[in-house]
Amino acid sequence: MVTLLYAGRPPYRTTAAPAGGELWVTHDELAAATGWELKPEGLCQADRCVRIPHGREGELVRDGTVNVTALAGLLEQPLLRDDVHGVWCVGDAAPERRAATQSLQAPDFQLPDLDGRMHALSDYRGRKVFLVSWASW
Repeated sequence: MVTLLYAGRPPYRTTAAPAGGELWVTHDELAAATGWELKPEGLCQADRCVRIPHGREGELVRDGTVNVTALAGLLEQPLLRDDVHGVWCVGDAAPERRAATQSLQAPDFQLPDLDGRMHALSDYRGRKVFLVSWASW
């Protein structure tokens, strides 16, 4: 079993077993874990479809499974894996990361204050915010 973390979606425990550095998941698990579905026009997520390049069909789709590793490569998504803990993490695609950094807008996040009340960065949009962070690694 593998835990798949896909581009900000909740963690998903798959029944897939990595093989040779690749992670093959069933069509149902692909949809549940990533939002991507295999359709006649290619791999689709919501209203976005990506055609499978001619000659690479077997590299991406085989026997009712989809290669998450090859999909990440096709979409220019970084992929990290921790074989010891069985965790695979796929990040946002390069064009999306580029657009986010060029927009000069911080990504939205939520954190609790000292009283446990949640605050989102978007709650303060249009106002100056001073953020202080600290870590003890």
